[in-house]
Amino acid sequence: MFTVGGAAGILSRWIPVTGGGQRAESGPRQACEAGDAKGSLDDGGVETAEEATEPAEPDINELCRDMFDKMAVFLQGELTATCEDYKLLENMNKLTSLKYMEMKDISINISRNLQDLNQKYASLQPYLDQINQIEEQVTALEQAAYKLDTYSKKLEAKFKKLEKR
Repeated sequence: MFTVGGAAGILSRWIPVTGGGQRAESGPRQACEAGDAKGSLDDGGVETAEEATEPAEPDINELCRDMFDKMAVFLQGELTATCEDYKLLENMNKLTSLKYMEMKDISINISRNLQDLNQKYASLQPYLDQINQIEEQVTALEQAAYKLDTYSKKLEAKFKKLEKR
């Protein structure tokens, strides 16, 4: 854990002082705005620093402790939120992985079924070829039947014509 005493000692070691050697209560900017005749306006805006010899005030130590406690709570909250985000991401990755495994199984099943269908189609191919040949033969027979019908009608017409004579 952090030691507040050491940090407060460092924080209070250097205190900005205006050009006249007096300590600025609210900082050098406040002294300049107030129009301090001895301040940094007359010295060209240069500030000097003197080492503080008096010890840190107890309320600064308390404020530092409070700041570090609040910072610890804040950082703990940030780390907890980050941890929760990583857990959520991990769960999402697991679910996505499971979903992809299901999709892989489905695609394997589809692939097997497709192979089975291709094998069945290959085994039926000779029969399909026979059906196509029969269809061609039936078409040829049908054409022959139409020609025979046309020829028989012509022959009948000739026979009737000869019979009438």
